[in-house]
Amino acid sequence: MTGKPMNVAVDASEGSRTRTALAGEFGRVRAGSVALSECVSAEDQAVQSMPDASPMKWHLAHTTWFFETFILRDHDASYATFDDAYAYLFNSYYEAEGPRHARPRRGLLTRPSLDRVLAYRGHVDAALEALIDRCDETSWRSVLPLVELGLAHEEQHQELMLTDILHLFSHNPLRPAFRSFRPHPATEAPPLAWVEIEGGRHEIGHRGPGFAFDCEGPRHAVLLQDFRIASRPVTNEEWCAFVDDGGYRRAELWLSDGWATVRNEGWEAPLYWERDGRGWASMTLSGMRPLDPGAPVCQVGPYEADAFARWAGKRLPSEAEWEVAARNMPPLGNGAGSGLLRPVPADPAEGPLQQLFGDVWEITRSPFTPYPGFRPAAGAIGEYNGKFMSSQIVLRGGSCATPEGHTRTTYRNFFYPHQRWQFSGLRLADDAW
Repeated sequence: MTGKPMNVAVDASEGSRTRTALAGEFGRVRAGSVALSECVSAEDQAVQSMPDASPMKWHLAHTTWFFETFILRDHDASYATFDDAYAYLFNSYYEAEGPRHARPRRGLLTRPSLDRVLAYRGHVDAALEALIDRCDETSWRSVLPLVELGLAHEEQHQELMLTDILHLFSHNPLRPAFRSFRPHPATEAPPLAWVEIEGGRHEIGHRGPGFAFDCEGPRHAVLLQDFRIASRPVTNEEWCAFVDDGGYRRAELWLSDGWATVRNEGWEAPLYWERDGRGWASMTLSGMRPLDPGAPVCQVGPYEADAFARWAGKRLPSEAEWEVAARNMPPLGNGAGSGLLRPVPADPAEGPLQQLFGDVWEITRSPFTPYPGFRPAAGAIGEYNGKFMSSQIVLRGGSCATPEGHTRTTYRNFFYPHQRWQFSGLRLADDAW
């Protein structure tokens, strides 16, 4: 999912203030993960529903391993490892860090217990907080960007904790709820409109100050033709029309690999949709709920998004088009902080472009490849993003499960085209000529 920080600088004269702020952020993010885990049982946290998902207990341990491995081990000579076996159990994909427990078998880790994992978190948290407080200014300049990366990494895993537990609960016959349903004012989606965006030479990508993942830069120029972009994401109601028109049965709408996936997997609708005798219902983090027709469709993947766009006579935006359209918008929306944990209908009061941030990750037509001039960092940290720049598709904007403050206009999320267990949807685009 995304990588190391760029252009993060610390003024030594502001060191203590910066340390205080970072220590507070560290405590807030770490407590947030534990708070999510407290919504479910220890039994819920040990199970893995598919190879792409991980048990919640594993997420709690892996994010802790990240701080222990890349900060405490390398920057605190006094640090005592909590348990040497955890380097094998909780490494995710870092080849430079040695062998690791296979991803599809994480659900077999009944040991260590949840209590032991929480003790591991407490051990690492205490050591990291002490390091932030006492390290000299030279060390601080090395530690600061790694702590910021670790916090952004943990926020990514907080979103995965929600998407993975939803997938798990969708397979439980009891259809349990992660959190009780929170009402939202009943609204219909506003009529879809088109916003004209002028082409030409534009710059995209991150350029400091502030944190960003390495794959968000370097900032560079792109040449775009004039285009139009939809005012809001595609809704459940609009997707129902696609389903009713045989969208999942019409080979001409699908890319070859997508059509093969539809047939092999038996797709007939978005993930979690079920007919309940009165219409469509969907599994949510609040259990089974009637489908909200005006809310953005979610739990669809790039293959499905491309097929829908073709059916609608439109296309998906490129990630450059999306970023140019969003560049003057504040990165605010219906994220995890709202407590709704589901997409809701667009609010026309947002302006001509609605729901660019939050609600659903928006699938683009762009492959996740390096920007011109990109170079991964040396060592294991360079594996965070660089080695995944192949065969995946870029998503933009954040979702209803994304932690508050985690997204930016330049943020590049990415998944394989067959994957659809995330809160991912789409916004249509079209050529302007």
